[in-house]
Amino acid sequence: MFKRILRIFLVIVVLAVLAIVVGGIVWFNFFRDGMIKQYFATMKPPAATVSTTIAKPSSWTPGVEAIGTVRAVRGVDLTVETAGIVKEITFHANEKVAANAVLLQLDDAVERADLDAQKAQAALDQVSLTRAIELTRRGVGSDSTLDSARAAASASASQVTRLQAVLDQKQLTAPFAGTVGIPKIDLGQYLSPGTAVVTLQDLDTMRVDFSVPEQQLPLLKIGQTVRLGLSGADMPFAGAIRGIDPKIDPSSRLVNIRAEVANPEGKLTPGQFVQVRVELPEEQNVLSLPQTALTTSLYGDYIFVVQPAKPAEAAPAKPEEKAAAAATDKPATDKPADAKPADAMKPATDAMKPAADAMKPAADAAKPADKAASDATKPAAADPTKPAAEGDKPALVLSQVFVKPGRRNQGMVEIVEGLKAGEEVVTAGQNRLFNGMSVNVDNTIDPTKSANKQADQQ
Repeated sequence: MFKRILRIFLVIVVLAVLAIVVGGIVWFNFFRDGMIKQYFATMKPPAATVSTTIAKPSSWTPGVEAIGTVRAVRGVDLTVETAGIVKEITFHANEKVAANAVLLQLDDAVERADLDAQKAQAALDQVSLTRAIELTRRGVGSDSTLDSARAAASASASQVTRLQAVLDQKQLTAPFAGTVGIPKIDLGQYLSPGTAVVTLQDLDTMRVDFSVPEQQLPLLKIGQTVRLGLSGADMPFAGAIRGIDPKIDPSSRLVNIRAEVANPEGKLTPGQFVQVRVELPEEQNVLSLPQTALTTSLYGDYIFVVQPAKPAEAAPAKPEEKAAAAATDKPATDKPADAKPADAMKPATDAMKPAADAMKPAADAAKPADKAASDATKPAAADPTKPAAEGDKPALVLSQVFVKPGRRNQGMVEIVEGLKAGEEVVTAGQNRLFNGMSVNVDNTIDPTKSANKQADQQ
């Protein structure tokens, strides 16, 4: 019987020890996870470096932007009017030619022979007409003979003119002064009527055709300034509107506009793609920011405003501290009956001692850090003899502000709502930023300018 009781006791002791060990492991895991969560919850990320700009009212030049195509004011693909074999090519590629200059000569031997024969016949008919007039004056010839001679002479002269025109068609001449392109024919090649020979373009003045939505048509008028270039950031060419189509295309709801631009250096080429901007009257007191400061998301457009960090509020007292404070405030003349609940809590307090003893090393290790942190938080004014250090500057934090953007022009965007004048806005470094994050401002690099320009300035 005794052995049985001893065996049961040992089993109970083993189970109790096992329960204590398992419970300790579970408690330790919960305790560790809680401390890790607390550490990461109170850990502050390092301050990010950003560049900023101050929002202030400025002048704004609105405009109507579009995509256009460049064409020469005078440009044509030259073709031949008659068939023939190429005898001579009198131009070279990219050569500037004068008006009425001969560019191409076809074989005209047959036409010249026909013209010479007709000229001889015309001379004979003219002699016959002179003779008939003389005979009629003397009263020897009849009027019908004179009329026949006069008709024959007139027909011969007309025939000479026709053959001369046919002979002229064997030459291709420039209708206006300009620059010729690459020849599309070769010597000895047979050409049929309508065969393209070369393109001729007057590059001194260019024509730009573009279209705008019908809603913007009231903003445009003849003579308005137009700027154009290969990109929206670089528009070196200036011109003026010369024509507005009085009809809106019913299928696309667009209206065609034509502008003329001087091209003295020949940088614009017919058929070239350009971006066009029609400048409207200037406006004042418009809040604008670099486009790099604006971030677009599914929830709207927003910016980051840099603000001084607010002073930290006092942390709320823990429940244990509140109980200790309440116990301290009690008078010394409490009745003995009041001490009974405290005596009843002794076992629970004794049970918590191992956990408290286990946390002592962590608390002791944290004391130097707390002391260093308390020393770091002491105001610099405590020692007036020491100058203010860089670390004494007020901390800066970010505030995410949703805004309503408006028009855009030359890398700037108009802010219609959500921004106040004088606010400091982040223009670069928005990646991985969030609301309330600490930042450092470094404006040595301006993202709105190219790296080459900044290097030249430095």
